[in-house]
Amino acid sequence: MKTTQTLGKLIALSLIASATLHATNGDNLIAVGAKARGMGGTGIAVSHGAESSLGNGAMITSVEGTEIDFGGTIFLPDIETTITGFNPGFGVNFTDPSFTSDADTNMIPEVSIVHKINENWYIGVGMWGTAGLGVDYSNATGGAFNNFNMVTNLQLLQFGVPIAYKTEGLSLAVTPVMQYGNLDINYDSTALGGSSVGAGLAQDFGFGYNLGLAYDFAAQGMAGLTFGATYKSSIEMEYKHQLTTAVGPFTMGQPLTLLPNGDKLEQPSEYGLGLAYVMGQHTFAFDYKNIQWSDAKGYQDFGWEDQDVYAFGYQYTQDNWALRAGYNYADSAVVEGMDPRLNFFNLLGFPATAQSHYTLGGSYGITEAFSVDLAYVYAPTTTETYDISALFGPGANVSTDHREDSLSIQLAYKF
Repeated sequence: MKTTQTLGKLIALSLIASATLHATNGDNLIAVGAKARGMGGTGIAVSHGAESSLGNGAMITSVEGTEIDFGGTIFLPDIETTITGFNPGFGVNFTDPSFTSDADTNMIPEVSIVHKINENWYIGVGMWGTAGLGVDYSNATGGAFNNFNMVTNLQLLQFGVPIAYKTEGLSLAVTPVMQYGNLDINYDSTALGGSSVGAGLAQDFGFGYNLGLAYDFAAQGMAGLTFGATYKSSIEMEYKHQLTTAVGPFTMGQPLTLLPNGDKLEQPSEYGLGLAYVMGQHTFAFDYKNIQWSDAKGYQDFGWEDQDVYAFGYQYTQDNWALRAGYNYADSAVVEGMDPRLNFFNLLGFPATAQSHYTLGGSYGITEAFSVDLAYVYAPTTTETYDISALFGPGANVSTDHREDSLSIQLAYKF
């Protein structure tokens, strides 16, 4: 009975955790917009026009009049988890059950509009899907409980108004941000004598801000060199009744101290630094970001660690077209710990383990005012295996394979 209760609690935690996004740097996209994604996610010190509104608002000062960028990303995650070396005692005999999520196609939209007011002031408005993903085990067959036929969905959408000021080589920007999120968790607990569990769709709005800075060293005799810096505040979100309802059938009258406090899941703060150098037709860019998962409500309770993100980008321009390439790397925010319970539900429900991203992109100007941008991002399979032998006996472990593909397309219009 003790083993049954323990496994039930751990699966409940995993159901909750699975609502979090399996996306690139933790649950953050490496960048929003086809130009930045084609250059490895770089955009702190290199301008992508109106697309820079969310990455670094200070870089929108490259816009000459009015610019509109409209597009989106097709995000294709492939996540498979295997639990090895234990029998939970539910009368079901199985070995190495492996399940793949059917939630493998996601659409993430983005639109940015920027207008140059005068030689000093710039303003814009934008809407960006910063993430959108879930898991779907409703068609799972074989193994223990078919992953409870779990279906989850978490979507985050940000609205922002970048305001930038430029004087000589210095640009400063502030972007008030409103974030909309919705979260839905439902699953079948009949394997534990329960029934369908879920509280319906929960929604919330949160508020934050982004700060941006850029400096062009041309006035200092170093033409082509630009430095950039950003800070993004945390945004607190609360999805009422989602986490508490999902874990309800598994409390066994005992508080689950490993869970986040209540129903809050906070998007973390981050800061970044960037350098870019333009030499004729060639542009080289480097960004460094620190994402502070360990201080974010919800994530800190799951043991997530801060991420250092390193991004490298290259662009070659010729007449009315451009080619881009890049590389983005960050250690996984999910790490193996001393507590086997954390190891279990982090890999089963929070497999945000992607590390390396290889990118390609390009633009083609159909006219002087209208162009098309494309980007492809590939994250090769990462395999993480964590020890859970203290829970289920010698040799027990949980292993997750995580792979990503995405394609971005964007239309840009200048007038």
